[in-house]
Amino acid sequence: MVSLDDAVIARLEKGGNRYEILVDPELVTKWKDNPESVDFEEMLATDEVWSDVKSGDRPTGDALMNIFGTTELRTCVEKILIDGSIQLTTSQRKKMVSDKRKQIIHAIASTATDPKTRGPHPPIRIEHALDEARFSVDPFLSVERQVADAVQAIRSLIPLQFITVRLAFRVSGKDYGGVNKLLRDMIQKEEWLENGSWACIVECPGGMKSDLISRVAKRSSGLDVKELD
Repeated sequence: MVSLDDAVIARLEKGGNRYEILVDPELVTKWKDNPESVDFEEMLATDEVWSDVKSGDRPTGDALMNIFGTTELRTCVEKILIDGSIQLTTSQRKKMVSDKRKQIIHAIASTATDPKTRGPHPPIRIEHALDEARFSVDPFLSVERQVADAVQAIRSLIPLQFITVRLAFRVSGKDYGGVNKLLRDMIQKEEWLENGSWACIVECPGGMKSDLISRVAKRSSGLDVKELD
């Protein structure tokens, strides 16, 4: 469980009453994106539903049944997280917005290119464009859901092109494990060569090309790579 010091209140107001739980705000965000990625118990600071956390008041079983249709904790928690709101402190919200903003900038820089240079935009350029567009980041929406809106907001400020490139990698057999683990989700074709080397063809966003080659090179000193037409 998350410590009480790090937890915040998630609150649902319904039927004239409040229903509150203590949760880790960052894990709630991950849970909303993918419930299977979060340990349910780790997300909670207590295994109770409260009518007022600060005073220690709890709702009756009848009240829970009336609103949630059950007194089972998980169902009540999920309903509060989906339909309620998170009561963040100013510093917590600021940190979560800052972290999510960095993720959005990285996502755009990794997938979009400048059509003039065919290279990625520097993250600082994307950041300045978001500032100019006054783009507002929601700390509780996933990066994927906000990237599209962010791109739409800055398209008139910087040229963006989303292209994919195909790269052919060849590494020595001894480096296969680490490289394969890195490229696994992007591999279109792979084969073992007669000399014991392993080769593969991957497809990735154009803006990610240089970074990907660099990361593979760190796992294979004898790397051979070329971009395919």
